[in-house]
Amino acid sequence: MADDPATVYLVGSGPGDPELLTVKAKRLLSTADVVLHDKLPGPEILEEIPEDKREDVGKRADGEWTPQEYTNRRLVELAEAGQTVVRLKGGDPFVFGRGGEEMEHLAANDIPFEVVPGITSATAAPGVAGIPLTHRDHVSSVSFVTGHEDPTKDESAVDWEALADTGGTLVVLMGVGKLPLYTQALRDAGMTPETPVALVERATWSEMTVATGTLGSIVEVRDAAEIEPPAITVIGDVAATRKNVVDFLLNRSDSDPHHGGRKP
Repeated sequence: MADDPATVYLVGSGPGDPELLTVKAKRLLSTADVVLHDKLPGPEILEEIPEDKREDVGKRADGEWTPQEYTNRRLVELAEAGQTVVRLKGGDPFVFGRGGEEMEHLAANDIPFEVVPGITSATAAPGVAGIPLTHRDHVSSVSFVTGHEDPTKDESAVDWEALADTGGTLVVLMGVGKLPLYTQALRDAGMTPETPVALVERATWSEMTVATGTLGSIVEVRDAAEIEPPAITVIGDVAATRKNVVDFLLNRSDSDPHHGGRKP
């Protein structure tokens, strides 16, 4: 064990495009002894990290999720051994990234740490798809929620009825699988079935896909477009403004060699 523990950096990788890494994140990735990462940073970013210093703490080889307790323990072990660690997360460490849990665990074990914010897909995905989260003509508030929770369970941490009443944009992260449940919950709470909805899959990746519909049709749209995680859902009037810029975005995708062939 080293005399003093090394620093752990909780780093956000952004939505996946390597050019959207912060300068600090890129520097730390090049100098860290070990990078503990999940799947969401994206293949282009992970491929730039030497294989001998990468540790996948997302999914194991057998397909099971790595327990958070293991990741917490591993961060402490490496730091106490004098290894400078980057804990690389997709998006931003503190937007549904468990960065808060890991920060608390490091502090409880007297491990020095630093947070390096990243661009969250909650804002990046709508933007690159041509959807503003706020717009003077449409909406002046936005809410971010997880789509992992079952809205039909008795003690859901997400109040879908209250969200339906806000009148603002609603961004749901990790919500592809439970899309039928929460769209129905919003309709039951009084949100009109004609409310515009957009799904953005793998935002800024080469395989980026966007599908649009309404609260009443988006489940069928998802299935027809074969939308899969990682993807975000944008619910609200701003989702319909995409039609005003989509032709330009598609033309740029076809003509700009730096656009990566993405299909907005």
